[in-house]
Amino acid sequence: MKRIAIFASGEGTNAENIVRYFSSPDRDAEVSLIVTNRADAPVIGRAQRLGVECCLLPRDDFAGGEKVTELLESRRIDIVVLAGFLLMIPPALTERYRGRIVNIHPALLPRHGGKGMYGMRVHEAVLTAGDTETGITIHHVNERYDDGAIIFQTSVPVEPTDTAPDIARKVRRLEELHFAPVIEQTFCK
Repeated sequence: MKRIAIFASGEGTNAENIVRYFSSPDRDAEVSLIVTNRADAPVIGRAQRLGVECCLLPRDDFAGGEKVTELLESRRIDIVVLAGFLLMIPPALTERYRGRIVNIHPALLPRHGGKGMYGMRVHEAVLTAGDTETGITIHHVNERYDDGAIIFQTSVPVEPTDTAPDIARKVRRLEELHFAPVIEQTFCK
């Protein structure tokens, strides 16, 4: 049984979807840990309701990577999933978990990626650029923001009347449909 840790900085909707997906008895993985860097992150409450251990590691604990690596190793974590996690993953962690850290980005990379490009900022950039489609990119994580090898992409059209919140709803639906199954296909088969 593979053990998954989810890193999340905010609401935790993707984290909850992944926990629920892997809670099925026919899965070859389970979410064993949720890690957040924010004491006020709603993902903490979700983790409690779902019965998943949740650890708060402040930004400074991520800086060198030793504390977070120690935590993951103590829980025998096999796979790290970034689900709305806003800190850069330190090189010690990307090296230790090379090929076993995955992220989801709310656009079709390489467009609209990089430092500071998350959430509504991405959807507004899609509108500003006049893109006719957007979607999700699930990718491996390396030492640079949104730069790792792409595992999966899927898209939805951007209509001329769409607002950034409209795009966010479309992208959220893609995340709900695809993130957990892609994790399973990539790491558990």
